[in-house]
Amino acid sequence: MNVITLVHGRATQLANLIAGLEQSSIPPDALWVVWMNEAPTALHSERFPIHALRVDGENGALPLARARNAIRGRDEAQPWVFLDVDCIPSPTLLEGYRQALAAHPHALHQGEVRYLPPFANGVGWTAQSLHAASVAHPLAVFRSAAGQRMPYHLFWSLNFACHGEVFERIGGFDEGYLGYGAEDTDFAFRAREQGVELRSAAALAYHQYHPTYHPPLNHFAAIVANARRFRGRWNEWPMGDWLSGFAERGLIDWQDEQLDVLRQPSAAEIAACFNEARTGF
Repeated sequence: MNVITLVHGRATQLANLIAGLEQSSIPPDALWVVWMNEAPTALHSERFPIHALRVDGENGALPLARARNAIRGRDEAQPWVFLDVDCIPSPTLLEGYRQALAAHPHALHQGEVRYLPPFANGVGWTAQSLHAASVAHPLAVFRSAAGQRMPYHLFWSLNFACHGEVFERIGGFDEGYLGYGAEDTDFAFRAREQGVELRSAAALAYHQYHPTYHPPLNHFAAIVANARRFRGRWNEWPMGDWLSGFAERGLIDWQDEQLDVLRQPSAAEIAACFNEARTGF
């Protein structure tokens, strides 16, 4: 079982992800680190090999889809675990995915993520301390029981797994999505289109805190562009809550068939959307 993570900066988070994998009940066959818009750093683990790849985006945009697609053509018969660099895997994450993939080898499997407050990922953390400090995402109440099918719109690429051949059947991630927003839902809808089931897996990871904004005005341009691309492909709008937030602030004119930008958010408006609760979601 291979693990893949995407990196831009995030040295501390990556070190914690590796430390989490080293505490796993079963080690991965390998960890693949895809560096985006920066040179790879030499990494080593006593428990598993670590491979480095580099992918560069145009005009400084993070090539998230292209970086995830870096697995295409590599060990298609093997399972792949996609883990966001902000996630620390629980000791049983890989075991949970191994069981899920054995039961449903042709499905897409969605793990669980709990969120950490600031500094919970500091030196000396343990699996027990992470769990005690973490909280569930509000949408977790809609998760199905382990092994059961899930609605496709709940797919999130922070923590998921599938066989390489299933990833290929879906067609990978659409590289036309740049930056933040909609690429995950597009991938899930492509899975649905190809008849690939989405199932819940007992594979828990802990998300290391980073600042968030409600709505995410800090990703305004990317969200607008990606929403338009999604609408053109699926004839529906994604990210409705965020687009509504943009419209309420007079930033966009959002109609059934059209989305027009009226103005860009100011620095003050972006700052005012900062999540003071520091929940990480």
